[in-house]
Amino acid sequence: MTSVAQAEALIAEHMPRRPVERVAITAAVNRVLAESVQAERDQPPFDRVTMDGIAISSTAWATGQRSFSIAAVQAAGVPAVNCPSPDACIQVMTGAVRPDGTDAVIPVERIRVEAGVAQVDDDAIVEPGRFIHPQASDRKNGETVLEPGVRIGPAEIAVLASMGRAEVATTSPATIAVISTGDELVAVDEPEIAPYQIRSCNDLAVEASLKRAHLADCSRTTLPDDADRILAAVSELHEKNDILILSGGVSMGDFDFVPAVLEKLEARVVFHRIDQKPGKPMWFGLSGAGKPIFALPGNPVSTLLCMTRYVLPALRLAAGLQPPPAEFAQLSTDVMGPKNLTYFVPVGLSWSNEGIEMAEPRLTNTSGDFSSLATTDGFIELQPGRGTHEAGSIGRIFRW
Repeated sequence: MTSVAQAEALIAEHMPRRPVERVAITAAVNRVLAESVQAERDQPPFDRVTMDGIAISSTAWATGQRSFSIAAVQAAGVPAVNCPSPDACIQVMTGAVRPDGTDAVIPVERIRVEAGVAQVDDDAIVEPGRFIHPQASDRKNGETVLEPGVRIGPAEIAVLASMGRAEVATTSPATIAVISTGDELVAVDEPEIAPYQIRSCNDLAVEASLKRAHLADCSRTTLPDDADRILAAVSELHEKNDILILSGGVSMGDFDFVPAVLEKLEARVVFHRIDQKPGKPMWFGLSGAGKPIFALPGNPVSTLLCMTRYVLPALRLAAGLQPPPAEFAQLSTDVMGPKNLTYFVPVGLSWSNEGIEMAEPRLTNTSGDFSSLATTDGFIELQPGRGTHEAGSIGRIFRW
């Protein structure tokens, strides 16, 4: 079988990168930036006033001047006015250009104005550059402000807008067909359900995982355990989509038709089965057209674990998204696990008084016990080679 590290590396090696397309800035939210962005001019482009008040020459203050006649008003969005003399000041508004002949701003709270004269409090702090945002102190003209691989959110939209980018290059979201197989599956809205049937939940959980990741547009299909129908449906969905994610029918039972169906579609297996618990039967390969196919075990816990551990990182890689920093936590209690397999344990996360992230194991009854996942934050990855993982052991965290 394939180790967890090998499976991760093989997926990364074979995952095709998503194409780049230019979209309007209003359509770029949650997409991944595919170009570097440079400042179109200095930021800020002028010495910017940061407080309502008056602008004066700090030299005049240093010589003992405390009263200043208001010579003009400097509003935001207009050219700089000139302060005519050291004993004069300019009334300024937040966001305005620093008036010529001034180098300090005194907030409105520290002055009193009578008959056009501003009297400044004696204990006011006045010094060159105070309450002035210097030109180019954020970014200089031509300096890179955004690198490829970042998720475009509100802050990035603000930066792009300030740089005059009405359009931006982003990676194109993948289209994914999510396919669940099993004669026992019944739709969530089916009014009647037999004792031997279960409601289909894996497809909805996978869809929710994809939606939360903002990396793909997906459709859902449920199929019976019929090799011919699976072959026909998967073939059609393969033609219409960039990626296939199948859940169920991937193990070694008589009704596990997925591997054989994929072989008929000329799919090339990259690996089948991973040294892990749960989720051992996972299959990954490429279709004859080079499209990625993930065939996940049908048990709900295994499906969601494999989605989080392998599929979502693969989609981030394909989109060019910079990987998040690895997160680690300590086990809060001992965990018994398989000695020779990587063990994925659902956990609730918290912080100790010492600021250490703690993982409280929330063991499922079986890999079909999806109900126990509802109160968890993700899972901890425990390395093979130990039957007992003691409290305090450190493992990598993967959040749902």
